Amino acid sequence: MRIILLLACLVLPVALQGCAERRIPAEFQAYADTPYALGAGDRLRVIVFGQDSLSNSYAVESSGNIAMPLIGSVHAAGRTPTQLAGEIEARLRAGYVREPRVSVEVEAYRPFFILGEVTTAGQYPYVNGMSVETAVAIAGGYTPRARKDDAQLTRTEGARTVTADVPVNMQVRPGDTIFIPERYF
Repeated sequence: MRIILLLACLVLPVALQGCAERRIPAEFQAYADTPYALGAGDRLRVIVFGQDSLSNSYAVESSGNIAMPLIGSVHAAGRTPTQLAGEIEARLRAGYVREPRVSVEVEAYRPFFILGEVTTAGQYPYVNGMSVETAVAIAGGYTPRARKDDAQLTRTEGARTVTADVPVNMQVRPGDTIFIPERYF
């Protein structure tokens, strides 16, 4: 009887481990609540009201800047669209336009990347509000050897890169890299 009880005490925690809720890293939880920060590869629509020659689409270059007429290079990476609009307004107000009103919106987000056990790994356009599971569907679905209950997600914010195992319902951000591992059985 004691041996059965001892075996039950040893096996039960291992069996219940799969039922435990997966902890999402604090960096990912904090990042999910922050406004979208622009980055290299984003395409922006900048509208300067009353100045049609300044209103245009601009790509955020690998340096993190956009190049605009009159004011030149403006640093966009790491800023929200609202912060970038404020910077453009301030520069235009300094001798170019009397009372500038600027609006910045993201026209196209930078792509995400998916690797591992998916049908067609590669780079894909980001779809707003997507999860890891949606990204797998965009990449053609899982291969027969794929582990389907979790994935590895790599996210870079500023100079910091974080990689963690996440559930498939985890939200993906532009620029994320998803890796679908191979299952063991």
